[in-house]
Amino acid sequence: MASRARVRAPELVGAGGWLNTGGKDLSLADFRGKIVIADFWTFCCINCLHVLDELRELEEKHRDTVVIVGVHSPKFVHEADHQAVVDAVARYEVHHPVLDDPELVTWKQYAVRAWPTLVVIDPEGYVVAQHAGEGHAHAIAKLVEELETEHAAKGTLRRGDSPYVAPEPVAGDLKFPGKVVRLPDGHYLVADSGHHSLVELAEDGETVVRRIGDGERGLVDGTAPRFSEPQGLALVPAGLDLGYDVVVADTVNHALRGVRLADGSVSTLAGTGKQWWQGSPTQGPAQEVDLSSPWDVAFFDGEVWIAMAGVHQLWSFDPAAGTVAVAAGTTNEGLVDGPADEAWFAQPSGLAVSADGERLWVADSETSAVRWVSRETKTVHTAVGAGLFDFGHRDGAAGQALLQHPLGVTVLPDGSVAIADTYNHALRRYEPATGEVSTLATDLREPSGAVLADGDLVVVESARHRLTRLRLPEEAVRVESVAHRTQRAATEVAPGALRLDVVFQAPAGQKLDERYGPSTRLLVSSTPPELLVSGAGPDSALTRELVLAADVAEGVLHVSAMAASCDDDPEIEYPACHVHQQDWGVPVKLTAGGATRLPLVLAGME
Repeated sequence: MASRARVRAPELVGAGGWLNTGGKDLSLADFRGKIVIADFWTFCCINCLHVLDELRELEEKHRDTVVIVGVHSPKFVHEADHQAVVDAVARYEVHHPVLDDPELVTWKQYAVRAWPTLVVIDPEGYVVAQHAGEGHAHAIAKLVEELETEHAAKGTLRRGDSPYVAPEPVAGDLKFPGKVVRLPDGHYLVADSGHHSLVELAEDGETVVRRIGDGERGLVDGTAPRFSEPQGLALVPAGLDLGYDVVVADTVNHALRGVRLADGSVSTLAGTGKQWWQGSPTQGPAQEVDLSSPWDVAFFDGEVWIAMAGVHQLWSFDPAAGTVAVAAGTTNEGLVDGPADEAWFAQPSGLAVSADGERLWVADSETSAVRWVSRETKTVHTAVGAGLFDFGHRDGAAGQALLQHPLGVTVLPDGSVAIADTYNHALRRYEPATGEVSTLATDLREPSGAVLADGDLVVVESARHRLTRLRLPEEAVRVESVAHRTQRAATEVAPGALRLDVVFQAPAGQKLDERYGPSTRLLVSSTPPELLVSGAGPDSALTRELVLAADVAEGVLHVSAMAASCDDDPEIEYPACHVHQQDWGVPVKLTAGGATRLPLVLAGME
């Protein structure tokens, strides 16, 4: 067996304590003899949610030897709220112990730099591997098998159940609902995400008329359908006969579904059920192209536009032709305006179309922004928002106003836009005519969408598991302004030359896939842009010489890396290939005597 680096694992510490353990506090000693996979995640992060799904099969297959420990490490202020973490663990059906680390103590001890990061700890308490980003489940599964064999032979492997204790289930008709639409008869159709189904409610917004879906995860069509955490809904425009009445963004199934209201039957319109990866087709027959966590849908410019949160893009589905294609965004995560094919988004999660059909409004959650796309010019503009790391609750002129991870937008009768300002627990308003942002209501619990109803707004309070009807106030609510930046320790680096090394080691039995050109990609940029004198832009090498400006005190280096590896066995006719990818936002502080090398681990050990 190949030797591997081993570093003693630091203790697992978090001020928020442990969840999913029946109230018991745990330490590394409690896991001795087990293979531990520490999953550093935060619940706003779509890549973290992808990893939760990637790990489910491994978690089940190796349940007597492996313990996955979620280490919740918040990006947004709201994510440091313990109850919000409790809600997220229930919302995303996390079936393993979770350590709530609001002050990033364990994050710092393990030198983690990105969400998500997976750290593998062997049965003797040593770190043996680290993986940042998505796409590592196969590599970790191979490593787990090696560790099982090695430590069974040494007598250091302890089999048995995980310390996981299931929490009390959430009672009620709705469980973490996502979006809502109003049906022609005045009823409401709700994406009941936590119950993996759709629910039709009567005009009172409470009485259940029927449920579409049996509550179990699945991708099943017909009159006994199944969904997996559906989110966005869009009514088919009147007069358009497509054979279905509602389009559903079936998020975790990576699919669009069509629902015929007459009998509740469901069909799959787009997606294969598999997640899109770099290098996959970006256009073609809708049922043959992979999608990635579609979060919302809206009919715009004759097609269904999709908020494709998983790849930071907008896509479009042509119902007549039965095709899908990228409509805006590059897959790079950030806030960049301009032509649709050059713009950057960050987990777009809500869509709404202006009354005249000329603008598509977008809730761009990770940049805490509201953006819009022009129908005529297909250009992207930012109405409110400053970037990936600036957020808060501040009203006033849009140029200085702040939101916190908004998930929904709704166009109001006067042309203004209501914003489900999710992590501020508020409903906000942006007025294009004046460029002003105000607050309409507070004390909502993680609002995720809203719909007009006879002049009122019916808001989805996702973390209260209900719809709430609000009258639009004549005057805005006064809220004391607060502004935040993502709190992570800055890396001290020296001005001038800085060597950037993305560490990647192909999994056992695999090699870099060079059959069709370079198998790696590296993209570097910075905030502010003047931080980087040279070294910005794309290239294939995972090592790059950067030059940092001497007159910029601090900033953020944005690094996006991808590597593709395939089975290294000439006997295999069709080798299995895997894509490993991650985006980092590394805060840096320029100081004399600071580091001249910045290593970022994509997979392996530094």
